[in-house]
Formats: sequence, C-alpha cells, structure tokens
Amino acid sequence: MLGDFDRFVGPAAGITTSLLWTGTSLCFTAAGKRIGPTMVNGTRIALAIVLLGLTHRFMAGTWIPTASIGQVTFLAFSGIVGLAIGDQALFTAFVSIGPRLAMLIMATAPIFAAFFGWLALGETLPDVAWIGIALTIGGVGWVVFERQHDGSVVRNPHRLLGVLFAFVAAACQAGGLLLSKQGMGHGWLPEDQHMTPQAATFVRMVFAGLGVLPIVLLHARRQRKRRAAGIRPFPPEARRAGLILAACGAVVGPYLGVWMSLVAADRAAMGVAQTLMSLTPVFILPFAVLVHKERISPRAVIGALIAVGGSALLFFNA
Repeated sequence: MLGDFDRFVGPAAGITTSLLWTGTSLCFTAAGKRIGPTMVNGTRIALAIVLLGLTHRFMAGTWIPTASIGQVTFLAFSGIVGLAIGDQALFTAFVSIGPRLAMLIMATAPIFAAFFGWLALGETLPDVAWIGIALTIGGVGWVVFERQHDGSVVRNPHRLLGVLFAFVAAACQAGGLLLSKQGMGHGWLPEDQHMTPQAATFVRMVFAGLGVLPIVLLHARRQRKRRAAGIRPFPPEARRAGLILAACGAVVGPYLGVWMSLVAADRAAMGVAQTLMSLTPVFILPFAVLVHKERISPRAVIGALIAVGGSALLFFNA
C-alpha cells in the first residue's frame, strides 16, 4: 500500500505546484503593477530565503544543508537561471500581458525541457511527442495571435515584448528544473547521497538571491535618481499594498511552490513533473474572469486546453 502511495507523490506534487503557481501569478501580477517587477522579484526571494532557512532548521536541525561542491554548483546555476533570470522575465511578462497569457506561454516549458534533455542527457522523444510539440506550439500561437474586439492582433505596445519575456521564462524554468534535479544528485550520485527537495530549494533560493541582488541594487539606484528629480511612479499606498501582495505571493510561490516543484522533480520523471507543473494555464482561467474581469473567448479556452494537452503528449510513455 505504501509503495502505491509513493508512486503518486511526484505527480500530486506537480499538480499542487500548478495550483500554487496559479495563486502566486495573481499575487505577483497585482504587486508588479504597484511596485514594479524588480521589487517583486527581490522581495519574494528575500522572504523565501528566510522561510526556507527556518524550515530547514526545524526539519534538519541545522542552518546549512549538507551538500557536495558539485551539488552546490548545479543548484547555484539552477537558482540563477530559473529563479533570478527566469522569474524576472516572467514577472515582467505578468505586467505586460497579464497572468493568463503569460502562464499559457509557460506551457511551452516541457518543449524546452525535452530539448535540454536531448542536449544534456542524450534523451530521445517518441514519435507521438512531436505531435505534442506541434499541438503545444499551435495552441499557444492560436491564443497569442487572437484578434481583439477591435479587430487588431496587438492591443498595446508592450504585448510583443511581454510574449518574448514569457518564452524566456519558460526556457529558464525548464533549464532550472534540469539543473536542480542534477543538483539533488539524480543521474550521478548514489541515492543515499541525494539532497532532500527542501534543502535543495533552500540552496537554490540563496543563489537566486545573489543572482538578483545586482538587478535590485541597480533598480534602487535608478529609483533614487527618479525621486531626486521629483518623479514618484508608485504612490506610498500602492507600495504598501504591493509589498503585502508580494509577501503573500512569496509564501505561495517561492516557498511552497518551488519546494513542491522539486518534490515533483525528485519523485517523478522530469518530463512528467514539468508537464503536471504546466497546468496553470487551465487552472487560471476562472480566476482571470473573476479577479481580472477578463473576457475570455472560447478560442482562448480551447487554445489553453490544446497547449496543455500537447505538453502531456510530449512525454507520453516517456
């Protein structure tokens, strides 16, 4: 019975990750409009480091996880690529094109995961996976190029840039997941030397903080210059609300969500884990209607389902 339960831990963690990332995308979109994506990224990583450090101290009894130099190296690159660079791009996309479209484009992450798996591990895809790739690209493209109510394809000048940032985020998420799985020890260390997902998340987040620090300092310097010139882009009330929303998103996303994503990567095949973590475009649809008051067309719903279905086919029988 316990063995049967263990088989479902990884997939359940993947689905839970999608649900958590639905919540965090809504929080970070609202926060980004009040304090900007850079402050959101810096705030949520700082809070996540504190929460993960306290959790590791409680669970393991130590402040510093036990890890080899090789594991730390993999996790360091994973944190910088996936959490510092990738999430900075994602939060910029949230503000530019909204969470629904940004998370739909993130459904292409399994395609990047398959490519990186082939490049780094020599993994090959079955023929049906190529159908999945075509469906995912087709579903995403169908929604991205949907005409608006005024007959135009592009509603605002930031849309194309937001779409580009979302694709960058998808690539970084897939690369970060591959690096974090190797950082835990998969593929090159005996199982008794593997790091736990919680400890790996903590190490990964620390290096993500180091990676995002120059971006935050540069942003703060630019903001000081703007304030000295009498320019205040965000009023105090908006900043306070933005910080609260960023803190809520940090608990749901970088703390619980990233932890669950590494549980999924640890307990399931990478492709299965990445696919189940790409269900957010479907989960977010009712929230986009209720919270953001978006008018979602049948085409947008069908496109999201096609994209997610294509992601699942990508790792069919993998």
